[in-house]
Amino acid sequence: MRPDVSIITPCYNASRTLEATVQSVLSQHYKSWELILVDDKSDDDTIFKAQEYCNRDSRIKLIALTENSGAAIARNAGITQATGRYIAFIDADDLWEQSKLKTQISLMKKNSWALSYTAYSRIKENGASLNTVGVPERVDYRHLLKTNYIGCSTAIYDSDQLGKVLMPLLRKRQDYGLWLKILKKNQYGYGINQPLTLYRVQQGSLSANKRKTSQYNWLIYRREEGLSLLASAYYFTHYAIRGVLRTHFPRIAKKTGCLHSAEHRH
Repeated sequence: MRPDVSIITPCYNASRTLEATVQSVLSQHYKSWELILVDDKSDDDTIFKAQEYCNRDSRIKLIALTENSGAAIARNAGITQATGRYIAFIDADDLWEQSKLKTQISLMKKNSWALSYTAYSRIKENGASLNTVGVPERVDYRHLLKTNYIGCSTAIYDSDQLGKVLMPLLRKRQDYGLWLKILKKNQYGYGINQPLTLYRVQQGSLSANKRKTSQYNWLIYRREEGLSLLASAYYFTHYAIRGVLRTHFPRIAKKTGCLHSAEHRH
């Protein structure tokens, strides 16, 4: 039988965290799903662990890429092979609350939503809680150009309404590019302001990551969206101001809603 939901998980050297991620999917109250693990030519034993999960549960499937290609190609490989109506994403170090799929799919079916997303909790690598990131009730294309409110591991889209929409081939921010593509086809994406996803914050150079993210944001505006230089500068200014407020003036950011954004690792 066709599952309701296809869950796409790109995996690269995810041996330490993959078991917890898979277990959070197995623990879902909603059972009509398939989980597609896409190994991006890992250097560790990720692919062997992924195969073990496949052997234990027929709903779990493995795609093994022959060369390291990045999260966009890995996710697109999963989307292409997906058989479910709804396309969901969870990264190989993130977690879902048990009610995540049931809550989100029920609302999508009831309201005919083509794209939905949820609030999420940020946790440290060891699982300790950091904070919760809320989301707006809905976003449209121009709203999303100013900042990305949609965390990748929180998002689900309806392929019956939209068709299979692939991510742009970018090393970073490809999920942001996907939401923009979808919102060109569909007027709104809808937020569920419940933290149903746990996003694991990895250690690393935050400043370097922000620089790279900024570069890819600009690339999305100019190359992927084809915006003029003036329009790109306008939206990039909104993005930059929100980033400064979140980093240096969190109280102001909270009051103005600037904490409601998803600046993720991909």
